[in-house]
Amino acid sequence: MRLSQFFSSARTPRSAQTVEAPATGEHDLRPSDSQLDLYGLTHPGNVRAENQDHFLVGTVHPEVVVHGTSLANMDRLPLRGQRLATMLLVADGVGGQAGGSEASRLATEAITAYVSSTLRCYHAAGTSADQVFLDALRTAALKAHETVSVESAIRGDLRMATTLTLGIVVWPWLYVVQVGDSRAYFCCDGTLRQVTRDQTMAQDLVDEGVLPADRVADSPFNHVLSSAIGGSAAMPVVTRIDVRGVSPVVLLCSDGLTKHVSDREIEQHILGIQSSEQLCRVLLELALERGGSDNITLVVGRVKTS
Repeated sequence: MRLSQFFSSARTPRSAQTVEAPATGEHDLRPSDSQLDLYGLTHPGNVRAENQDHFLVGTVHPEVVVHGTSLANMDRLPLRGQRLATMLLVADGVGGQAGGSEASRLATEAITAYVSSTLRCYHAAGTSADQVFLDALRTAALKAHETVSVESAIRGDLRMATTLTLGIVVWPWLYVVQVGDSRAYFCCDGTLRQVTRDQTMAQDLVDEGVLPADRVADSPFNHVLSSAIGGSAAMPVVTRIDVRGVSPVVLLCSDGLTKHVSDREIEQHILGIQSSEQLCRVLLELALERGGSDNITLVVGRVKTS
């Protein structure tokens, strides 16, 4: 992430929520834990000395921690409840700033702590009270923003900012929270879609009709964020989509991948996926072969078909 102009130039991105009609059929059944194939990796790339990216992949469960009991057969107790959610996260520290790595670490820790402490909200997901869950996700991102901003203020001369893209699957919905330009993709039924909108000045200009979409890659504002955790503006956007269908795959990545690998190529490799680890490593190698000009981070979650 290269953002030399970020702290002096920021715009307010649009906020949007996408809701798709529920699917029906054989893919409605909630996948078991054993069917989940989750993997993530991060690499400094070929140019940067420091890796300022962080990622997290996990599942959320209600859990009972027993500190003492007279029961002899503890294995009979359901100490770990049914999976509430699956969590994928990528945070790309602002390059060129000394606090980029620290910002991405703090944001990852802060939002994970918040997600784990609000278990009651998961029961609202996909129901008539769904707005409660959407609000909780926005609050989680703003809590991360507050954490990074406070730490930056305490340190005085250390500027800290990061992107944050969080995907949470509460079956059958995928909720994506985005601040910045790390992307979330969803591939299902043989079709790839970019779930997120890049929160950059270049994309703002495209949306305003000032810059043609085919000139974004060449724009000097292409990697200047208009929204970032810890920056002068943090505007989380939450998107919800139905993930039921044939061979669903979720991919989150920093722009170290998308600088070198096109959406079409990402789609082709996802359609030929053997495992989440294999997909991550193939896309990483492709980005490295083409220069690896930035830190590269990928996380993939899919439902195994066999």
